[in-house]
Amino acid sequence: RGRIFNTAGDSFVADFASAVDAVECAVAVQEAIERENEGRSAGEEMRFRIGIHLGDVLVEGQNLFGDGVNIAARLEALAEPGGICLSGAVRDQIGSRLPIGLTSLGEQRVKNIAEPVRVFTVGGAPGRGSALPIGPRRATIRAALLVPALLALIAAVSAAWWLWPGRHSEPRPLQAESANAPVQPYSAPRLSIVVLPFTNLSNDPQQEYFADGITEDLTTDIARIQGSQVLARNTAFTYKGKQFDAKQIGRELGVRYVLEGSVQRSGNQVRINVQLVDAETGAHLWAERFDRNISDLFTVQNEITARIARSLESQLAIAEARRPTDNPDALDYILRGRAVMTRPISKENEDEAVKLFENALRLDPKAVDAAAWLSIALTVRVTDELSTDPDADLQRARSLAEEGLEASPDSALAHYAKGQVLRAQGRCREAIPEFERAIALDPSRVPAYAHVGWCKFLTGSVDEAIPYFEQAIRLSPSGPGIAPWYGRLGVIQLLEGHTDQAVVWLEKANGENPRLAFVHAYLAAGYALQGNAERGEAQLAEAQRLSKGYSSLANVEKSTWYDEPKIRALAQVTYFPGLRQAGIPAE
Repeated sequence: RGRIFNTAGDSFVADFASAVDAVECAVAVQEAIERENEGRSAGEEMRFRIGIHLGDVLVEGQNLFGDGVNIAARLEALAEPGGICLSGAVRDQIGSRLPIGLTSLGEQRVKNIAEPVRVFTVGGAPGRGSALPIGPRRATIRAALLVPALLALIAAVSAAWWLWPGRHSEPRPLQAESANAPVQPYSAPRLSIVVLPFTNLSNDPQQEYFADGITEDLTTDIARIQGSQVLARNTAFTYKGKQFDAKQIGRELGVRYVLEGSVQRSGNQVRINVQLVDAETGAHLWAERFDRNISDLFTVQNEITARIARSLESQLAIAEARRPTDNPDALDYILRGRAVMTRPISKENEDEAVKLFENALRLDPKAVDAAAWLSIALTVRVTDELSTDPDADLQRARSLAEEGLEASPDSALAHYAKGQVLRAQGRCREAIPEFERAIALDPSRVPAYAHVGWCKFLTGSVDEAIPYFEQAIRLSPSGPGIAPWYGRLGVIQLLEGHTDQAVVWLEKANGENPRLAFVHAYLAAGYALQGNAERGEAQLAEAQRLSKGYSSLANVEKSTWYDEPKIRALAQVTYFPGLRQAGIPAE
């Protein structure tokens, strides 16, 4: 009762005259596959995802086009392997005419479709592994349909496994008489990723639990990344102990990225290697090694997973931003903006980031993350002294953050954005609770730790500030944000009279990013206090080149950094005398 329109490797498109027929067909496919899977090991099973939608289509030549096909494909991407997702339009049509259980996933936004789509799963929510509660079927299914497919009424299906013994390792297209010209190959959902079980390289097999714990925690942490689609633990663990090519896994699971790694523990030492692979090309996008002493195993495990998740979030944004797209949506622009914000500080980069987030918000005015990221970008442009109208930027940033929190009170990013604005306005005591709330909601929001530390410092709690910076550096020891953290540790050390330690931190900051004016200014004071006036003068000249705020000591003293009496008192006996020795004019 359905017509197959297109086949292409691991997908096909079909349409049906009846919503009931389309759903019955999809259920029959899944039941037949379950019967074939009986008695097979996990690695030899075959799983499909199916999405079904009711909508307009256009037949052009031998191809099927239209939003109906697009939405069916997006629903398929939302389904679990072995599962079926229906749109609300299909749900309304079938009513109670079929003996199936449906679970609502609420409204979901899908790419290139303006309005959100109501989504239902057959037999339970994704990830629960519940069987399809289907009664006797009045229809039979042709054997030709038992292949990876895109079903369209419109319905959509893609393969999760194709590992049956005796079959070729590559899925072969359906050779049906009704098959016409192929559609475009199936593309894995954006930010879709599987975290493969980490390999235990320790000599002790008993350490397997630690490797599994890292894998499970990472799966949970990565799922918090905005826009991510992370395959469930049970799916990922079917690959445990097996050798697979990342491209093969990408085809089988329908994911764009594969995260893999290893854990080696010896005594009180643990080494974790992790790498991110593009499942479409097999290219290695990012790799990092983490070495730690173990004192508190639980704390170390949390720290490591938070570090990896933080690094991965940035790397995924960069990787996605590099992918060409003819019709970018709000998430495309958010990812591009975030990638731009990882570049070195410059007016060009920060203006570009603002424009990209503005584009995202224009496409989706209700997107909380777009509003929060635009707020952050505007605030950063002000604090980096690159704004042409700081007051207007901060006022707009504050409004955006508050609008985001009104729409989503538990948005860690919106709390972080509001904290950024308050800090930039010199209202650090009000900013601290916002940053702390962001950390509570999302412990991988690492910059929030550094901002709490800086706000603690600016409000006079100098001793409380350092641990926050140390935690931020521990969780994210590399990347574009590290230079200001090093620099601010140097500032604290210099103001407390630890000049030699201060210079070490400030030089590290300058090595990471030589365009931070405050780092050069504090290095100028540090070198001068160490008796190296020539180096001090050179650093002061660079600070003055980068910022007008260092043209005179009078200008420096106006900085909000020294509003707190305790901080000003420290600066008057350390930093200000150092700048004088480096040659700064009084007025």
